[in-house]
Amino acid sequence: MTTIDQVHGGKTLRHEWFAAEGARATILLFPTVMGVTDLERGFAATLNGKGWSVMIADLYGARFTPEDRPQASDAMAAIRSDRAAMRDLLTAVLAETPKGAPVVAIGFCFGGQCALDLARSGADIAGAASFHGLFDPPGLPPQPSKALVIAFHGWDDPLVTPDAVTALGQELTEAGCDWQIHAYGHVGHGFTNPGAKGAIPGIQFDEAASRRSWAAFDGFMGELFA
Repeated sequence: MTTIDQVHGGKTLRHEWFAAEGARATILLFPTVMGVTDLERGFAATLNGKGWSVMIADLYGARFTPEDRPQASDAMAAIRSDRAAMRDLLTAVLAETPKGAPVVAIGFCFGGQCALDLARSGADIAGAASFHGLFDPPGLPPQPSKALVIAFHGWDDPLVTPDAVTALGQELTEAGCDWQIHAYGHVGHGFTNPGAKGAIPGIQFDEAASRRSWAAFDGFMGELFA
């Protein structure tokens, strides 16, 4: 692993780069509300093993521990409060990925919204995948989406209502997007995170949903880069 430093908005962001020899694409991975942690590094290692290079995006310019959840939540809220500035941030981070390789943006929780917003922006990415991400639209002028989009959603996620799922599908249809939404019954938020043990109601790891979503993501990547 190596780091990539970037100054944006007066903050020094420290992205983490995991190279895979002979990779056909770069995965730009947006973390959960907690920012860059060992959870994302574990995902990066798994994806490396499948032949993909990975850049974990640092959007905060800071690292948080589980005890720092209130500070991490405040940092996320500050970014989400201005979705135009958030789009600029995501676009700037995308520009730090290696030139010449196609990029697929993926994200978890807040990071899932980041991946969707990057696709919504019309950015030059091949695909976007949201794992238990937030769906609310940015309220910005729509742009034609070039990316294939896939979203993995726990039907009982307290942060995303069924109406929001329908609204996302309608939004992506109107954007002319090639999209899929996979919903898992009896599953809440955070289902890919083994550390989510239900201490916060509605946020819990689910082995079956995690396994199924990753298998579907593998198929998504196989379709993109057949």
